[in-house]
Amino acid sequence: MSVYAELIAKETRLAVIGLGYVGLPLALKFAKKVAVIGFDINQKRVDMMNDHIDPSNELEPTEFEGCDIVFTADLEKLKGATVFIVAVPTPVDEYKVPDLRPVLSASQTIGKVIKPGDYVVFESTVYPGCTEEDCLPVIENLSGLKMGRDFKLGYSPERINPGDKVRNLTNTIKIVSGCDAESLEEIAKIYELVVEAGLHKATSIKVAEAGKIVENIQRDLNISLMNELSIIFDKMGIATNDVIEAAGTKWNFAKYYPGLVGGHCIGVDPYYLTYKAQQLGYNSKVISAGRFVNDEMPRYVSKKIVQHIIKNSPDAASAKVLVLGATFKENVSDIRNSKVADLVKDLLDFSLHVDFVDPYAEAEDVAHEYGLTLNDTIGEDYDAVVLAVAHDPYKAFDEAYFKSITRPNALLADLKGIFRGQVNNMNYWSL
Repeated sequence: MSVYAELIAKETRLAVIGLGYVGLPLALKFAKKVAVIGFDINQKRVDMMNDHIDPSNELEPTEFEGCDIVFTADLEKLKGATVFIVAVPTPVDEYKVPDLRPVLSASQTIGKVIKPGDYVVFESTVYPGCTEEDCLPVIENLSGLKMGRDFKLGYSPERINPGDKVRNLTNTIKIVSGCDAESLEEIAKIYELVVEAGLHKATSIKVAEAGKIVENIQRDLNISLMNELSIIFDKMGIATNDVIEAAGTKWNFAKYYPGLVGGHCIGVDPYYLTYKAQQLGYNSKVISAGRFVNDEMPRYVSKKIVQHIIKNSPDAASAKVLVLGATFKENVSDIRNSKVADLVKDLLDFSLHVDFVDPYAEAEDVAHEYGLTLNDTIGEDYDAVVLAVAHDPYKAFDEAYFKSITRPNALLADLKGIFRGQVNNMNYWSL
């Protein structure tokens, strides 16, 4: 009997290792069809999920209903699975070097529980070759088993978009790959249980890895171009959004907008490919240049704010700035690689008083990750307000409100252009 057939008959279980933004939705979708083990090393998170609470605040409690799933941090329980899907983070360190510790740790976990006939599929975003060259040896060395002969290996990159209630796991085409023709077909059948939009069968694991990382690099480069253009157009006194709208009337113009590029994917994945390229003796030029532009945007914004304060505030030494938004994108609680944190740190380096608020982010997480304090409430008498993240609650604000919490000649730095054309009686600036 095939692994797929065993899963359908519930004679074995599928395990998802890592239950964050990617792993938990995946585990719950599978648990509607087969028996699932949801494994996470964080017992606090496991306890929350057992109470039908998503620690990432993406899923409603009803999503847990009708699911055949066991949440655990117990390694022994993983031995009851035959298919292991790895969905752990792949961050970079402070030097922008890939941090493979989570994915290698997951590989060690699998190496301790895997048995002949099992399947292992990685979903974590990595550089081409990482699955077979870095993760596979860990599994083989710990288990004493060999890929192909004893177990099968595959790669199917995640395409979860946090905060997106339209495009999700089921209605987005899924890339799948395997170590051989047999594993590719078996892995495809397993994912077809939960993906309605269809599958793309990559010709190899490396192609699947490369396909995923290129998705995010392309977006990163397009945004970096818009960011650079916004700097140039600002010097010309031209509104970048107006330029984009004008250029967008051409049928083949793709609309991308300037902004702070953070998060776990777009702001991180390019470094994985440039790192691997450097190992192979090639120094990336275009990809690295795009990353440089996007990484420098928080400093560019902070300088614009400071310049305004110096010119317009009666006492720059006691100036106050309000920063609205801490997460990497609107309407999510994810603060990973948030470029807003870099902006706040820059403003603090200029000895400004900064109030930092966000209705979605957890103060404890922000303090732990960045050493910054989230304020409970919005104050008054600000010399500048930075609308950094376009959370829905902020869209309800208007010019009268901004004027009520600011001093005369204050600046509204609307980085997303939410209030473009709506502010007439105070200083307004946007990327």
